[in-house]
Amino acid sequence: MALEHIKIFLIVSLVSSFCFSTTLSRLLDHELIMQKKHDEWMAEHGRTYADMNEKNNRYVVFKRNVERIERLNNVPAGRTFKLAVNQFADLTNDEFRSMYTGYKGDSVLSSQSQTKSTSFRYQNVSSGALPIAVDWRKKGAVTPIKNQGSCGCCWAFSAVAAIEGATQIKKGKLISLSEQQLVDCDTNDFGCSGGLMDTAFEHIMATGGLTTESNYPYKGEDANCKIKSTKPSAASITGFTFIL
Repeated sequence: MALEHIKIFLIVSLVSSFCFSTTLSRLLDHELIMQKKHDEWMAEHGRTYADMNEKNNRYVVFKRNVERIERLNNVPAGRTFKLAVNQFADLTNDEFRSMYTGYKGDSVLSSQSQTKSTSFRYQNVSSGALPIAVDWRKKGAVTPIKNQGSCGCCWAFSAVAAIEGATQIKKGKLISLSEQQLVDCDTNDFGCSGGLMDTAFEHIMATGGLTTESNYPYKGEDANCKIKSTKPSAASITGFTFIL
């Protein structure tokens, strides 16, 4: 009887050891894959760290973010979006919020916005003739996501995106336009310190339009207006309307 107990114990021990070994092997494989992804991500985005301690800490954040992305992307159908690993993958939510979000405005700009608001003029059509929703991305009227960085020029990105879409709808050609041109050359706004879309539109109308992103690339900082780089104009508008 004692011998039988010993045999059973040995069998159970062997099975347990095998299961533990298999689980450990999978964990190690997963860790190696994640480390490889992190190294490749660092190379792709030119990311460097001060020392190994910082790299290890950032790796933990990177791994957590990537695992979350993969988990959400594997959720059954029903989502209208797909997540991807980008240049912010080694930042926590709090770090991203403090570095890249937050309104940077001016009390003068806020009062200007209130006095310039007008009602939206629309064609009188029956509701049955209108689609429930329109996704302009699917119609090719939205450029790929751009990185504003820490410069507080959301006003420029908003104005440019609206004109990019309007130009594509009107002419059938999607052109990436220059936000930096507005940051540098629109003297009615305050560059990286804030601004308004309507004053940006007025500047564009007064100066003849916007050039392309490639002609006047985004730097994410205030700089002197490069007049020569603003030509030729790639898109222009003759007016604008608020939709309230």
